Amino acid sequence: MEEKDLVNPENNPETDAQSTVAVSDEKKPELNEELNINQNADQNADQNVEQDTVQAPEGDAEVTPDGDSCDTFDEPEPVKKKLPKICFVFYGMAVVSAIIEIVCILSQSFADFFNTNIASITRTGMAWLTAWIPFSLGEMVVILIPVIIVGMIIIAGRLYSDSWHNVGIFCLEMLSLISLFFVCYVFSLGTGYQGATLDEKLEIDREKVTAEELKYTADIMIDKLEELTPEIMYGNDGFSVMPYNYSEMVSKLLDAYDVICEDYTFIKNFRGPVKTVMLSEPWTYTHITGVYSYFTGEANININMPDYTIPYTAAHELAHQRGIAREDEANFIAFLVCIASDDPYIQYSGYANMYEYLANPLYSASADSYWECYASLPSEVRSEEHAYSAFFAKYRETVVSTVSNAVNDTYLKLNGTEGAKSYGMVVDLAVAWYRK
Repeated sequence: MEEKDLVNPENNPETDAQSTVAVSDEKKPELNEELNINQNADQNADQNVEQDTVQAPEGDAEVTPDGDSCDTFDEPEPVKKKLPKICFVFYGMAVVSAIIEIVCILSQSFADFFNTNIASITRTGMAWLTAWIPFSLGEMVVILIPVIIVGMIIIAGRLYSDSWHNVGIFCLEMLSLISLFFVCYVFSLGTGYQGATLDEKLEIDREKVTAEELKYTADIMIDKLEELTPEIMYGNDGFSVMPYNYSEMVSKLLDAYDVICEDYTFIKNFRGPVKTVMLSEPWTYTHITGVYSYFTGEANININMPDYTIPYTAAHELAHQRGIAREDEANFIAFLVCIASDDPYIQYSGYANMYEYLANPLYSASADSYWECYASLPSEVRSEEHAYSAFFAKYRETVVSTVSNAVNDTYLKLNGTEGAKSYGMVVDLAVAWYRK
């Protein structure tokens, strides 16, 4: 900063000297006296300058116009954060999980061993840990995802935004947390997609089915429904009515699983709850009737559905909870569990839902056979199908369902299945079962 020049140019000695060059000698004594007076004035002015001028302080201090000093300091460099040690643990677990998944892809026998003996421990443990929570923890996590994202953004802005290094550390921390979902996936359900197929485990021949075989299997469903219909109550809306509450239904399904698991040891059984979804009505728009939350071990079902679908759906999610990963296989295990129950309504749910799976491919293979089977259905069952069609009309074509189906289809294909079509592939297993 420049110092101010307090000297008046009119009192400059050099200027005065130049003005006297042409003066005659007779004026010299008078001029000398004037020069002495000017020199004394200059000295006094210099002293005043020294007194009035403020010495600039050392360092980065600045001098204000009033003569006060103002110290300025460089901003300290941001502290470089380090990745927490726990994040390295999470990454290590993810690497181990990836290795296990690769080995399972390469070895079907190892996948079966891991799914039956190791992953089953994880599934059971998580189910027991979350069983005491009266609501679905998995659903709550999904609901809170937007809040969690906003919270993470706020934390990142306040604690990590001072340098790109710290931003990178924050991203690595978040990635380590996300990697835990992959760890849970591998150690709970993921390896089930790589094991032997259900038809191999049940020792049935899964082959391409014919129209005659489809009709034969559909006729079996119709015969069973005719036997059960007299024991079923129906409402004025055309729907059947479940004769007990939800908790009793789950207990009856678990009793049926006890029977099935004795016959098929590859299913590790335990007793755990099936949780209802709080947002069942919105879920219906997504066409989601149930979901197994692998990161919490919970089987969840949408209860905004007709009664006759609920036992079958609950049995399906319980199959996932016991390591049956593929959708068509979970559907068929659910059917076997329902018909193994000693309760008529749960049996009715199994046969009615399996008939619906058979009806569409039967119509495609032979419309005449389809209408013949439909005509032989008990009138109560036909009324229930009409009631279901009317109920589902407002949910059938929605943007939400399109997006949901696309996401689910992608997820299933990434796991080596036929995508959303795999649900209907239960027909092949049913036909093969009754062919045997």
